[in-house]
Amino acid sequence: MHMLKITAIGNSVGVILPKEVLARLQVEKGDMLSVVETPDGVRLTAYDPTFETQMEAARKIMKDRRAALRELAK
Repeated sequence: MHMLKITAIGNSVGVILPKEVLARLQVEKGDMLSVVETPDGVRLTAYDPTFETQMEAARKIMKDRRAALRELAK
């Protein structure tokens, strides 16, 4: 487990990720990260544009077919 300190970065705040965490995420300076809320807190992963495209399609389907999905959930 890594403890991270919240620090001021300009007018914002942020955390500095240790190089071990960056290596585990397989990211480097300039890469994008995804933050997902979970029941236990948040999950930090390397950004995957393919996954994001799939999630956008899923969100659209869930919005357009809300009634059908409710019926299937019964």
